[in-house]
Amino acid sequence: MGAEKRVPLEGFVEYAPEDMSSRVAAFTENLRRRRTVRDYSDRPVDRAIVEQAILAAGSAPSGANHQPWHFVVLTDAERRKALREAAEAEERAFYAGKASEEWLEALAPLGTDADKPFLETAPVLIAVFAQKRGGERAGQDKKNYYINESVGIACGFLLAALHEAGLVTLTHTPNPMRFLNEVCERPVTEKPYMLIVGGYPADGATVPEHALVKKSLDEITTWL
Repeated sequence: MGAEKRVPLEGFVEYAPEDMSSRVAAFTENLRRRRTVRDYSDRPVDRAIVEQAILAAGSAPSGANHQPWHFVVLTDAERRKALREAAEAEERAFYAGKASEEWLEALAPLGTDADKPFLETAPVLIAVFAQKRGGERAGQDKKNYYINESVGIACGFLLAALHEAGLVTLTHTPNPMRFLNEVCERPVTEKPYMLIVGGYPADGATVPEHALVKKSLDEITTWL
């Protein structure tokens, strides 16, 4: 303990209180416009935009700063096809009996089903993997800590960055997802965490009215 090297804080920008309020209000308003979209155009997205969004995700805080994540951007049509087929097989099993009645009732207002065409249509498809071992530098083999929390925060950053770029997004988590290791050529020591879909909405895209229901500030906050 106490052997850490300290460096000056750089990059911090302090704003006037009135600017702070307006900035966070604008940020909140923008994020509250984000919607989970299942109807995608195949209109391409520049690779540089996706890379910038992943860089934003990679800046997320993590246990011991080990950054226990890896992002695989799937562009190959055959891999996407294989992924969709495997994901839909798991989803069919889910809707056919693996899911409880309570779970299916909760999903009903969203209108989801086993068909996932967006896995081939959307121009951005990112498979996120959680790493059990790694470290703060590539090639290390240390135990990682707070893996789920860290990767979850990184996924949040990634969704926010893609939204900020002007794209719509969707999170997909078929269970189990081990087929992703093979499709994405990732080692079995990595756990598939989430598929993040992004792109431009298709003409006439819709979202479930149920998804517009958001709890109020009073309902999600307690001040003590």
